[in-house]
Amino acid sequence: MKPRYLTTTLPYVNSDPHIGFALEILQADALARYSRSEGHEVFFNTGTDEHGQKIAQVADRAGQDRQAYVDHYAGEFKKLGAALDLSYDRFIRTTDPEHKAAAQAIWQRCAAQGDIYKKSYRGLYCVGCELYYQEDELDENRCCTIHGKPVEEVEEENYFFALSKYQAYLEEYLEQPGVVLPEWRREEAITFVKKGLQDFSISRNRARLDWGIPVPGDDEQVMYVWFDALTNYISTLGWPDDAEGTFKKFWTDGETLQMAGKDQVRFQSIMWQAMLKSAGVKATDQVVYHGFITSAGQKMSKSIGNVISPYELTARYGTDATRYLLLRHVHPFEDTDITWERLDEWYTAHLVNGLGNIVARVMKMAETHLEAPVAVVDEPTESSYQELLSAYNLQAALDRIFEHIQKADEHIQTTEPFKKIKSNDEGEVAEAKEIIARLVQNLYTVATYLAPFMPTTAAAIVRAVCENKKPANLFPRLEDKK
Repeated sequence: MKPRYLTTTLPYVNSDPHIGFALEILQADALARYSRSEGHEVFFNTGTDEHGQKIAQVADRAGQDRQAYVDHYAGEFKKLGAALDLSYDRFIRTTDPEHKAAAQAIWQRCAAQGDIYKKSYRGLYCVGCELYYQEDELDENRCCTIHGKPVEEVEEENYFFALSKYQAYLEEYLEQPGVVLPEWRREEAITFVKKGLQDFSISRNRARLDWGIPVPGDDEQVMYVWFDALTNYISTLGWPDDAEGTFKKFWTDGETLQMAGKDQVRFQSIMWQAMLKSAGVKATDQVVYHGFITSAGQKMSKSIGNVISPYELTARYGTDATRYLLLRHVHPFEDTDITWERLDEWYTAHLVNGLGNIVARVMKMAETHLEAPVAVVDEPTESSYQELLSAYNLQAALDRIFEHIQKADEHIQTTEPFKKIKSNDEGEVAEAKEIIARLVQNLYTVATYLAPFMPTTAAAIVRAVCENKKPANLFPRLEDKK
């Protein structure tokens, strides 16, 4: 089996973690856990993006040292590891010394290919995106369509990356089915490339922005934050020196998968792939783009006051329930609207009254009426479940699992082992015990399927089966949590 490399994007540390990134990192974590269960050696990367104008401005306005500022927010993102029970192998920060060295190395390799040059430039700049835009990419008010704020007209001398040189290469790369998922995002990328690519600025004048990695050989310029940050996907593996062979194992010889939000297509599947080609590094095998989370029909915003923190979710529902809510009830590719009312409804209906209830019922019957633990077996994994996870449709995979839970509940209602076990007829009692044993086996199988999504719950179910005991309440009612 090929080793698998899997990475999230790096969240920008200008504010606290939000639910959108929690979704992305949970999707990545579930896929990493599933791949490990299938026997793959996995390297799962995440971390924080810490340079750029936005961070410098916010830290300066707050009167804080910039490094201290990013240290604080990097710590807030790192706390997600425990809060969401994440299994990543590396938490990289773009202020790490080895990352800075790698970012300068990719610059030098691209420069050696003749792909970096310096020129004066006047452009329309969005501070929020840290990106220059063409006039036709803005709305009628000359505002960024992502942030809804006016762009700034900026003129300065910067270094540029010759993206236009890789037009034909990127068209060929993007024509390969599966390099971008879902399919309509691949078509979106192809359309963008075929419109004609513009070289893009990859540095900023130090007089205007001094919070970044220095450009090799030019102390008056610092690297554009995207050129710096994208390099984390390989710097985390020890590139370029690769002293331990990790880069060769997981990137060169392995299968590479990047997770990203739908607004990242230009950066991940176009700019980054051209940078890799210029530096002589293999392209990413797949990039999977998820949609946004909205609330009550509105984009989540601090000014509106509808932002939901992942820490608020875990405080209310617990870690595994939070994992479940985001992985099953947020579409893997489309935008999804959620509210606290819907979250409460899903938690109660599917976890308290669904999974938690059936585990309690079955294991109570087993504990009371079976003389010993059921000799459970590892059944072959259903191909439909495997196919859904191979297509990164985690929501549908969880739907499949919960179909088994519903069928088990219906089987209890139709066969009524809880009645037959009390019969004076030995045959009915024996039949009831067989039904209970099959239900226990079903719980065990469900637990193996749940393990990538809800690892603690899955382990609790397996433990209950092995001990032949009803477990403590897996999902307390919300009124009991108050």
